[in-house]
Parts: sequence; C-alpha cells; structure tokens
Amino acid sequence: MARVNLELPDVFTFSTHLTVRVSDINYGNHLGNDRMISLLHEARLRYLHDHDFSEFNIGGVGLMVTDIVVSFVSESFVADRLTFKVGITDFNKYGCDFVYLVVNESQNKVVAKAKTGIVFFDFDERRISRVPPVFYERCAPDVTPVTE
Repeated sequence: MARVNLELPDVFTFSTHLTVRVSDINYGNHLGNDRMISLLHEARLRYLHDHDFSEFNIGGVGLMVTDIVVSFVSESFVADRLTFKVGITDFNKYGCDFVYLVVNESQNKVVAKAKTGIVFFDFDERRISRVPPVFYERCAPDVTPVTE
C-alpha cells in the first residue's frame, strides 16, 4: 500500500511548543498515534487563541473536524520538546485545512506531517456555515474569500 504524501507549505504562520508526556507513550515506548492527534488538537487550539478565537466562537460559529491525516516520519519519546508549526490552506466556501509540521527541537528532525480538514459549523442550527469573514481577516488576510 502506498504511503500518504502530504504537500505542506514552505511557510507556516504560527508555531507552538509541546513536550511529550509519559501519558503520551504507547506500548512501543514512543509517542502514540492517538496522542499525536490530541497534540495536534492542542496546537490548533493555541493557533485559534492566538487569533482571539475558540473552537466554538469564530465570528459566531464554531468549527468541526471533517478529516485528519497524520504521516509519521520519525519516533518521539518522553520529554522530547516538539515544535508544532501550523498553517491554513485549501479554502472552500465552508472551511479549510489546518496543516502541521511537527519537529523534534533537540534533534531538528521531522516527527510528523499532518492535516485536519475543518468546516465551520453553527452548533445552534446544527448545520455547516460559510467561512466567517473575520476568520479571513485575522488568519488569512491575503486569501480571497471563496464564494462558489
């Protein structure tokens, strides 16, 4: 079976640091794949908070993850300090992709590449919503809003 190949941008607009905890380690004695998804979630939350948003309030709507891809490149272990570089790409009228490059700081080695597809969601109405203009303004000012 062919491996997933994620094409990531050359420039990321945000980065944050997270340290691998003992609770993140699996039976293989390295960072578990399920825990990586949780760390990506934390990095996305930090990105949103940096832009004065939360997952439930981005211009009056929230966001919902529609898909996720993680491609592991190397192992990570307890106490590794990881840099999560975060960007946004591939807008459509209802959402976009958050992309991530995870690097082990001490070894300057890529641990994983990832993407989470999201849609904006009106939780009160239980329906998807268009990308809020304020999201473009704060997070992607150089991107032309998608209307079709």
